[in-house]
Amino acid sequence: MLSYQEIIKKVEPEMEEALNFLKSELAKIRTSRVSPALIENLKVELFGQTMILKQLANITITGPRELTIFPWDASYIESIEKALRKESLGSVTVEGNNIRLSLPVLSQEYREEMIKKVKEIGERVKQTIRKWRQKAWDEIQEKTRTGEIREDDKYRGKEELQKLVDKFNQEVEKLIEQKIKELKE
Repeated sequence: MLSYQEIIKKVEPEMEEALNFLKSELAKIRTSRVSPALIENLKVELFGQTMILKQLANITITGPRELTIFPWDASYIESIEKALRKESLGSVTVEGNNIRLSLPVLSQEYREEMIKKVKEIGERVKQTIRKWRQKAWDEIQEKTRTGEIREDDKYRGKEELQKLVDKFNQEVEKLIEQKIKELKE
């Protein structure tokens, strides 16, 4: 016999995963501060395979708008440089055994475009959270119909489920507001 608490516990990790997705997507969006997250998942063609940059090199912030990539093997330099140029993020300079990526100043147009993108991603994550709320609520109602959950517990379950959804939605809002603030700086 499944309780409403167990049903809610089943969807909580799914909501957590949606929140983690939001965090990773927001990390990829450039603000006035540079971050290795901007390029760490960049796909690099190397020896006939596709790998991600963070598997091939160390990425550090070396200036307000500058990242330096330190490949673990000098044979990776050409492939990494090619991938960075293809991405057109800024000027790419090879300096010995490392690669410097200088990012341009953000235009107002870019900032506005990214703010829209942040809001869209946030809305998609909220939709995912609502989808999991609906799935749990449907299961609670079904268990109530079959007598596995009492009527009183059904409404307690609905309240707890809504509290959980509100908690996640607040976190989503907080992350979105923080990213928009960074974009406006």
